[in-house]
Amino acid sequence: MKKKIFIMAVTIVGTATFLFNKKIEIKKEETRGVFISYIEYTEYFQNKNEEEIENIIKDMVNKISNFNLNTIYLQVRMFSDSIYNSKIFPYTNLIATKVDVLKLFIKYSKKKNIKVYAWINPYRISSNTDINKISKDNPAYKYLNTNNIGIIENKGIYYNPASNIVKNLIIAGVVEIITNYDVNGIIFDDYFYPDNKIDLENYEEYRNKMTLTEFRLNQVNELISKLYKTIKKVNKNLEFGISPDGNIINNYEIHYADVKRWLSEDGYIDFIIPQLYYGFDHEILPFDKALEEWNNLIKNNTKLIVGLGLYKSGKIDEYAKSGKYEWQQKDDILKSQLEMSSEVSSYNGFALYRFDYIFTSKNKYLDHEIKKIKKIIKKY
Repeated sequence: MKKKIFIMAVTIVGTATFLFNKKIEIKKEETRGVFISYIEYTEYFQNKNEEEIENIIKDMVNKISNFNLNTIYLQVRMFSDSIYNSKIFPYTNLIATKVDVLKLFIKYSKKKNIKVYAWINPYRISSNTDINKISKDNPAYKYLNTNNIGIIENKGIYYNPASNIVKNLIIAGVVEIITNYDVNGIIFDDYFYPDNKIDLENYEEYRNKMTLTEFRLNQVNELISKLYKTIKKVNKNLEFGISPDGNIINNYEIHYADVKRWLSEDGYIDFIIPQLYYGFDHEILPFDKALEEWNNLIKNNTKLIVGLGLYKSGKIDEYAKSGKYEWQQKDDILKSQLEMSSEVSSYNGFALYRFDYIFTSKNKYLDHEIKKIKKIIKKY
């Protein structure tokens, strides 16, 4: 009898230990990400030599690790350029000293068991319309004065999303990264269609077959689908994701990003990071409503990673209308958003925008927000 009781006790303890360990393991698998953009490069790397830049990168990774984050979304292409050794895109003019920034981030992130995803802005070439600033070694140069590129007044110069040449160029750029660098995957941001005129010439052939909206959604879908297949062919373990506009309507009426299809059909993306940069009092799209809408969209196995905007803290949000002062009235919004996000069914983690706002306090509200979310993150 005693032997049976002992065996039962051991079984119960063992089962409890397994369940407890399993719970901890799930927590560890949660994505706790941070975006590092070209804005950080202009703030941290300018007027620095190679050794200084490497030390700064090492320090940045250490800070991320100490904050208990486990994923970096590193902007590697901002304006048809690169922060790595590329045979396709010229090295960015945002960093005076030519350093393989991607290689260094991977080097130090691996030591801290931090994942690195290469963040690409696929279509933007320049934020101004001066074609003389496009270097001859930029692939955009040879496409000037062709339908592959559009010059948009008061906005900049962009690749045409409806051009097959452009699609192939974007895919080739991704292949170059994933075959030469040990990244965990690729991520696109929310910049897709740059305006409503860039592809009108391409649309003429399809005018009687589909609407302009359908045509544009198809152009983006074609790129995303082909890119997904290409990435998986190179390495099936690599992930591809997108960080779209948090407003689902905007994705269809402005960006032509078919998020509903991506989240219901396989073969497009592995994860999605909607930019839910809203307060709870936002009059048009409060955070809780936006979170629920995105969670309900997911019909396949796409991972939902919630994008949170630290930059709003302490500022007036004019787009929130009646709720525009919320970020100045409260200092626990992000904490509440983290807690709410973890409760939805498709939740797989969060991503903070961006690095500088975490580690360089911009105001007292943000300072309080950071301290509160840090306590939550440290529990994981």
